[in-house]
Amino acid sequence: MIRRCLLSLFVVCAALLGACTPKRTPLVVYAAGSLIVPFSELELAFEAQHPEIDVLSEFHGSIQVMRHVTDLHEEIDVVATADRALIPMLMYANAPDTGSEPYATWNIGMAGNRMAIAYTPNSKYASEISQDNWWQVLAREDVRVGLSDPRFDAVGYRGLMVLAMAEDHYEATGLYGDILDGQFRTPIQRIDLDDRYIIRVPEVLETKEGSHIRMRGSSVALISLLQAGEIDYAFEYESVIRQHGFDYVELPPELNMGEPDMEDAYGRATVVLDFQRFATVKPEFHGEQIAYGITIPSNAPHPEAAALYLEFLFSEEGQEIMAQNHHPLHVPARVDAPQNLPAELALPLDRPSS
Repeated sequence: MIRRCLLSLFVVCAALLGACTPKRTPLVVYAAGSLIVPFSELELAFEAQHPEIDVLSEFHGSIQVMRHVTDLHEEIDVVATADRALIPMLMYANAPDTGSEPYATWNIGMAGNRMAIAYTPNSKYASEISQDNWWQVLAREDVRVGLSDPRFDAVGYRGLMVLAMAEDHYEATGLYGDILDGQFRTPIQRIDLDDRYIIRVPEVLETKEGSHIRMRGSSVALISLLQAGEIDYAFEYESVIRQHGFDYVELPPELNMGEPDMEDAYGRATVVLDFQRFATVKPEFHGEQIAYGITIPSNAPHPEAAALYLEFLFSEEGQEIMAQNHHPLHVPARVDAPQNLPAELALPLDRPSS
């Protein structure tokens, strides 16, 4: 009898304690996979400062991040992508279910990056590869090359751009084909025009049996393959490479897609998806300096908490977290439409956007 009374008392106390515990506000953040390391640290630091908010982060290829908003119509509070251009391309013209406004009307260019080629000391020809011969090494049949899927991930289509630009930069006719031709069931075509080139990605993109290309849905999925020795090299962002301590081939400014004075060179490459990837837009990805973008969707369920998150990101503590992870922020924040920023979002702004 006493045990039953004690048990009942325990249940009542637990119920009362649960009723008194304040409910945390869920903050849903969808971000590019290349942000997983710094944003995971950012989440912990932000929650320590704002215990009333529970950050729920998911990381995908940048195109997949956008699809969760525009095609799957999920309620997301913060969207961060490795290609800033995806936000106006896919969110400004699309309206949520209410039809009253676009998914977003502003975005912040939060950071840059550079393309590079990651490898380990155990990679084949690791002692031989350099900035002067990397494409020759990657073309060898016994070398396994990691590439993220350009249908889902920005680093995937940027990797294709690097190969297309490299053929002209090194005056190495056939470079693009030496690495990619014959590796896919349906080829990724490079079409040369007068002063530019179009790369056409098919709807069904599968590697052939025996291909030396290993493809995954996002660039971060290649990390474990590289660590396990299942691939020798991978096209990656420099920040991700340095976060994981890999060796890497540093690409020249004309190819790394990270230099502002090389926009003309980067702009010669365009990647086109040869199918309707999104419900309303058939996107083309144009070569330009890498710029990460972040925004709060117009239909975000918790815009006030999202504003606090962005303010923390650009605070001194947030800047330090990003810098320590080799991914420094642009400060002041580079916003394209400052007049559209929510009133509750207080950030130092760079006007106009660059």
